[in-house]
Amino acid sequence: MARSRHNLRSSIMVVVMLLLITSTWLWSSQSPPGAYAISCGTNCENVTNTPTVTTMLNGSDQTLSYTLAFSLNNTAGLGWNVTITSTQFTTGTTPTRTLPTNISAITGVTAVCSAGQTCTTMPTNTVVYPVSVPAGNPAPTPIKFYNAASATGVGTFDISTATNVTIPANAYAGTYKSTITLAYVSGP
Repeated sequence: MARSRHNLRSSIMVVVMLLLITSTWLWSSQSPPGAYAISCGTNCENVTNTPTVTTMLNGSDQTLSYTLAFSLNNTAGLGWNVTITSTQFTTGTTPTRTLPTNISAITGVTAVCSAGQTCTTMPTNTVVYPVSVPAGNPAPTPIKFYNAASATGVGTFDISTATNVTIPANAYAGTYKSTITLAYVSGP
């Protein structure tokens, strides 16, 4: 379930990501979870999609890509950043299977002014990619993956992250889930 907390310094949004791995001898199907986005007011972010990827195991490492999209509203020119953390990809069945904690990386981020909104200044991002997405159970300390320098990033923006997930060749077939947590933090 997603939770959102608003205060002067940060806003947190949680998304459940579904990863379906299949082999030629097993097919698992499950409805993807919904994005539990709660409308935010000012100085916050709001996730606008639920990432889902699917692959067929073939005995080789495979890199899958997904986009995590969110809108972000900022009214102050003090700068801001967005952080990310996640839980480890885990199956919900017995025996429980997991994927390594180092399989996800953000490879790039784009931001555009949201349709119908006024953006005073576009964000000036100084983060260098790729950025490894931390994962564990429980989720580890979040890391910064996008920022707006002071005096930039004022307005409402649609932000998209390009993210890769590398599935190891020895992965077990199954439906794996991970919870991604984003936080909007005041200050670059």
